Amino acid sequence: MIADSVGREARRQLLDGIIRAWVDEIPEDELEHHYARALEELDEENLSMLAAWHAGFDVGRPVANKDFLVRAFPRLGRHRREALRIAAVFRGEEALDSGASERAALEAVLPRLSDERLLELTCEALEIYCWDRLGADN
Repeated sequence: MIADSVGREARRQLLDGIIRAWVDEIPEDELEHHYARALEELDEENLSMLAAWHAGFDVGRPVANKDFLVRAFPRLGRHRREALRIAAVFRGEEALDSGASERAALEAVLPRLSDERLLELTCEALEIYCWDRLGADN
């Protein structure tokens, strides 16, 4: 309901929070699988931005293609969740730009979250709603 009653920027912030919560809940042994799936949907521009992000780590010379990014993923160590979050945000933004709704993201992610994470996400959504309704530029 909140996603339907706020502006575009607030919806993007809500989507980012949903993605962050989802990534945080993924078991370690499933991260690479989800990263590869997120990359499948990305366009060349987003692959280039993700490769540039990889350049800050010792993973070899970054190349803006899916094969390199998947092979480099294990070498990111403690930064793997952040790489997945970035790829998932890019994927989510592309989906929103093509007409998908935040509701689809919610329906896909919310059942996978713990009760504690759902409560945190609810509080964050209420903060975003108040921020938006009190006059933020959208």
